Amino acid sequence: MTDLVIPDQAGRRRRFGFAGLLAVTCFAFLGLIVVLAVFGSLVAPHDPGAQDLVLGLTKPSGDHWLGTDELGRDVFSRLIAGTRTALVGPVVIALGSIVIGNGLGLLAGYRGGWLDSVIMRCADLMFSLPSLLVIIVVAGTFGGGYWLSVVLLIALNAPFDARIIRGATLEQAPRAYVEAAKSVGLSDTKIMIRHIWPNVAPIAVANACLVFAGSLVSLAGLSFLGLGVAPGTPDWGLMVSEGRSLLFTNPVGVLAPAALIVLTATAMNLSGDWVYDRLSAQGAIR
Repeated sequence: MTDLVIPDQAGRRRRFGFAGLLAVTCFAFLGLIVVLAVFGSLVAPHDPGAQDLVLGLTKPSGDHWLGTDELGRDVFSRLIAGTRTALVGPVVIALGSIVIGNGLGLLAGYRGGWLDSVIMRCADLMFSLPSLLVIIVVAGTFGGGYWLSVVLLIALNAPFDARIIRGATLEQAPRAYVEAAKSVGLSDTKIMIRHIWPNVAPIAVANACLVFAGSLVSLAGLSFLGLGVAPGTPDWGLMVSEGRSLLFTNPVGVLAPAALIVLTATAMNLSGDWVYDRLSAQGAIR
């Protein structure tokens, strides 16, 4: 029997070790993105908005690590400055979706009845809308804008959060700890916030990471289409759009922001999975 148990335990340790190493790598990468978003202006080797028309487009060199664009702006410095728009918008969207979606989901799952029906029918209506097309139409009508896109993405992501949290709340509501809280006279609001929500929080956190990653890609796509940040703003999606015609001249200037979009979204998704697994393993979900 010992011979059968030891290999299984070793396999589990190897799997845990790989998952832990992957999580540490993702957290370290996201930590670097946060540092660059906060202190990017201090570490950037050049002014991201400074133009040098005499220099123009150049390939990577010792002075310009990722080269320059057609206006002579340093690509590496603009890449660092672009972390701010890449991070702030998705964070606001994820937090907004948590507040609105979790609140509506808790109400729908705990109260039930007509309130549940109204909230879920509104969520169904939002689900039936083609999200990206709605944002393109509305943003295009009002002239685009970064924060308009952020508000629209919050409105379109919140119903998704509400449906997920509603399902988790329906599973928690009949449990004994909820009945015990009712028996001591706690209000419905306290029961939902202090007792039910902590038990569905792992799902909320994991979903928030998904929302962050999806919002990052969506905002970059809107900037690529010219409906996000203003022209000239350091932004990863806009850098891909502005540099796509220069792909064969300075490919690094286009591939670097595209790679950062993919890596940041992937790191956030993997981090969310790891956090969910850890919280669940510690008994956060009863």
